[in-house]
Order: sequence, then structure tokens, then C-alpha cells
Amino acid sequence: DYLNEHDPYSRMSHISIVKLEPGKSEVRRLNGKDFINIGIFTAIYFVIVFAVACLGFIPIFMVLICGIIPLVAGIPYMLYLTRVKKFGMIIIMFVTGMGYFSIVTGLVCGLIADLIVRAGGYANAKMSVLSHGVFSCWMIGNFLPMLLTADSYYATMRGQFGDAYVNELMGYLQPWAYPAMLTACFVTGIVGGFIGLKVLGKHFKRAGI
Repeated sequence: DYLNEHDPYSRMSHISIVKLEPGKSEVRRLNGKDFINIGIFTAIYFVIVFAVACLGFIPIFMVLICGIIPLVAGIPYMLYLTRVKKFGMIIIMFVTGMGYFSIVTGLVCGLIADLIVRAGGYANAKMSVLSHGVFSCWMIGNFLPMLLTADSYYATMRGQFGDAYVNELMGYLQPWAYPAMLTACFVTGIVGGFIGLKVLGKHFKRAGI
């Protein structure tokens, strides 16, 4: 009604701000349909992440998943963006992994990805691809325990996977490897985003992207 529409305090209570076109914005809240889409695509993303993560039983693939997951996950992520028209829908679907570090990186990368998509007015293909590159960087959080709490983390892993597995993995995960893995997350995230864009071209045209 008129009062709610013009009440600044009522408008502040809404969850998100959507940029419709340069110079214009509309305050909108996430609704039931939005949360259904969030749930569906988060589940799909989880399935892909854990399917690829199973390769981690081979030490070298534990390191390479940083470059594999973004390539495979680009298609469902980009399809999800055709449903994203409100701020907050990306950060909500962040994926947790091995420990608390991935929660932090998931929140940070999800927030930045949300801001990137909003900056593109939810209708910019290049910004959508860039958002996937940034979002994919959350995966580095899975490996930070091996860098920051190495002694306790590797001790736990030895009990689960054995000395041979851990020794080989430690050989790969030298300090220089972490910046390389972060870079791989971003670069393959961009590539995966472009793959998703090409595969789902019709969906993006229908969504006005």
C-alpha cells in the first residue's frame, strides 16, 4: 500500500537491492521461489563438488580438483545466474568443505560474486563469467588447514589415509602451491563460466543476459 511503499524504514527491512538499469534500483526481498532455486542449484553444485572430490583419494588429484571443479561446475552455476535477479542469492549458496576455513572463503567469495553480478545489473554476461571465477576461489579454503594447522591436520589424515598417502600429498602441497591453486581456481572458473555461457546460450538470451 501507499504507506509501506513510501516508508523508508519499511524499505530498509528488505533483504536485497537489485540494480535494474544504470541509475535505477529497486528494493526486493527474497521469496519462496528464490529459496527453491537456491536449494536446487546448491544441491546440484554439492553433487558435482563431492563427485569430483572423490578423485582426491589419489594424492595428485587432491591438488588438481582446484582446477577440475570450476570447469565442471561452470554450467550449473551459469544456469543458476539466469534465475538470479536479487542480491544475496549467490552468497547463500556458498559451499562448505573441509573445515571452518572453507566457510570463511565461501562467504567472502560468495559476497564478492554477488556484488559483481549486481554491478552488471544482472544482465551482463562478462560480469556473470567473472563472478564464477571469483566464486570458485572458495575452494582454496579446503586446503588452508594443511598450511595453517599442518601438524594436527596431517596427523588426523595419517590415521585415515595412511602414511604413504600423506607423505605424497605433502610433497605436492609446498607453500608455493597455494597461490598456484588459488590462481587455478580463478582461471578455470573463468573458463568454466565461458563454457557454461556457450552451452546455455539460449537460456541467457531468454533471461536477457
